[in-house]
Amino acid sequence: MTTERTSVAILGAGPAGLLLSHLLHLNGIASILVEARDREYVQARVRAGVVEHGAADILRQAGVGERMDREGLPHGGIELRFDGAGHRIAMSELTGRHITVYGQQEIVHDLAERRIADGGDVRFACGPAAIHDVDSGEPSVTYTVDGAEHRIVADFVVACDGAHGAGRPAMGETLKTFEKVYPFAWLGILAHAAPRVDELVYANHERGFALYSMRSHEVTRLYLQVPSTDRLEDWSDERIWDELAVRFSLDGEPWEPTRGEIFERSLAPLRSYVGEPMQRGRLFLAGDAAHTVPPTGAKGMNLAIRDVDLLARALTEQLRHGAEEGLRTYTDRALRAVWRAEYFSWWMTTMLHRFDGDSGFDRRVQTAQLRSVVGSEAHATALSENYVG
Repeated sequence: MTTERTSVAILGAGPAGLLLSHLLHLNGIASILVEARDREYVQARVRAGVVEHGAADILRQAGVGERMDREGLPHGGIELRFDGAGHRIAMSELTGRHITVYGQQEIVHDLAERRIADGGDVRFACGPAAIHDVDSGEPSVTYTVDGAEHRIVADFVVACDGAHGAGRPAMGETLKTFEKVYPFAWLGILAHAAPRVDELVYANHERGFALYSMRSHEVTRLYLQVPSTDRLEDWSDERIWDELAVRFSLDGEPWEPTRGEIFERSLAPLRSYVGEPMQRGRLFLAGDAAHTVPPTGAKGMNLAIRDVDLLARALTEQLRHGAEEGLRTYTDRALRAVWRAEYFSWWMTTMLHRFDGDSGFDRRVQTAQLRSVVGSEAHATALSENYVG
């Protein structure tokens, strides 16, 4: 087994891990980043697409926002569609901030390119990793490549390796979990089709929720609420497009999205998860390793960016100046934003989706809630402040 040393060992080359590695580099701190998948797979994973105002600023300040600003789509509002009518929430007018539609895979590409250009130690296709001795002064990470075992000893380990990585198990009995599973899934598609709208449309329909999103001027990203028992093979292309037209209907008439070739589809169950604390000894969790939110509120990637921004500052204070306060309080500071995002995502999910057990009373209250949001400037402002971040 080969053994190496570094200041910070990072697991996971998603936006959280790559951004943390880059931010540490900017502060003169060495790191080694280990990723189980190959680079091509990581850069092709289609995930989130909405970048909050604050998260975009973090990327710009880190010097990796140029392509986002050039190719991303700035949005100053969203539309809530229900009872056959659309209602625009003017987020920029209400808050002075906006969101940027820019795919997570593009952010990963930009960060990976920058880390490689800067000579960063980013290792892809490194097999399953394990974390050891987090309560000691020398935590370590082990992994295997081509049958050879490798060990990285570090001052600190940060797990940005998602819900199924090595981070959560390494927390042991310290970790207390909070979880909510929703009784439906999102069927998502990417299509070669010019968006028919300029901003995201969230639709509440008696047959279920739908979301009209986009990734560029030529690619649309659309979602349908479906039963969690459905399979991808249950949904032909024609059935997907027809159902979208029904759920986006206006004035009782089907409203057709621009149709095109569906080149990717996915089926994702909706759940909320928070693990507390987000640290043990010299191990820290960030992003999906620590929390998961339903995609309705567009918070997952943005929370991950905020986590590692906090961590980069705290690790820099500790490693360069010996100041421990930032790392000691990381969990408390991060969880304030996490639980606010969990609340907002739950609120959006329950307001926009249909639940099988809902009574007539429940559905009328849901409609009243939607009318309050679009009819009250205060209520619309609260939604906007949470959405833009």
